[in-house]
Amino acid sequence: MPNSLAPAFLLSMPQLRDPNFERAVVLLCSHSEDGAFGLVVNRPVMTTGRVSVTLDPPVETERAVQVWVGGPVEPHRSWMLVGRPLDEDDPEGGTAITDGLYLSTSPTLLRQALQPDPPSRVHLVVGYAGWGPGQLEAELAASAWLLGVVDPEIVFGVDPLEMWETAIRRLGAEPGLLGGQTSREVH
Repeated sequence: MPNSLAPAFLLSMPQLRDPNFERAVVLLCSHSEDGAFGLVVNRPVMTTGRVSVTLDPPVETERAVQVWVGGPVEPHRSWMLVGRPLDEDDPEGGTAITDGLYLSTSPTLLRQALQPDPPSRVHLVVGYAGWGPGQLEAELAASAWLLGVVDPEIVFGVDPLEMWETAIRRLGAEPGLLGGQTSREVH
């Protein structure tokens, strides 16, 4: 097994025909011989109506909450992607993915994220992208993904509709020239 590819950006190529990953920017958080775990970082949705979260005590809000669809696997699970140092006083602070990006499941941070004035650089993410042993390597060999260097400013400072093109251009490629014509489509 080669060294871990994580952390990295996975940038979907046109031959990747899965609609969950069309023009996707995936933050590859972990990768080993057992598989890989990542979060799509350019799929925001706004909730409507009441949002209720099972915490002790429970949290409810009537305001719209921006949620990021991290992938098609386990859409009932959630994380927070955080682009600033985590609070050292919070024992459930989180895990560093790379400099400037942390993954957290902290109830304290979740409670703050649901307040009317949520903290900056915190994305509530539901679901994830997952690959079994060897699956990501096979998709990379089939040219379904480009690997890029993780940049927290793309995650938190670029409009989600422009993230994919921005990340592709940072690799020195022109998005319009990538083309979708191939005999080896990946699903």
